[in-house]
Amino acid sequence: MLEIRTVVLGVEDVRRAVGFWTRALGYVPRENETRDDWAVLEPAGGGPGVALALGLSVSPVQEHPRVHLDLYARDTADQAAEVERLVSLGAVRVDWDLYPEDPDFVVLADPDGNRFCVIDPTH
Repeated sequence: MLEIRTVVLGVEDVRRAVGFWTRALGYVPRENETRDDWAVLEPAGGGPGVALALGLSVSPVQEHPRVHLDLYARDTADQAAEVERLVSLGAVRVDWDLYPEDPDFVVLADPDGNRFCVIDPTH
């Protein structure tokens, strides 16, 4: 049986992406796997979670990406706090033209423009 262990994001600046995603997720770089063109981040302390690999890419960011990350907050208040925290780390709010009438998610972009969502599972 197969299982997903790593999600890979293309980025313009691997070291900048490492700085953002380690602070955003509380992940740490895998030993000996941070270079200018590649890095793998894992949950700190070997905790549960999928690894995030960051690979140097020259492909343009997709306005409506086919694949993106969903990050889950605990509730509505936590979602708002996490969005503000992520923005303070360098994420930007995306003027998302596909929001439903009453969304349970907020679309952000990392410093490389990769879109991701912060979800309120209690919505």
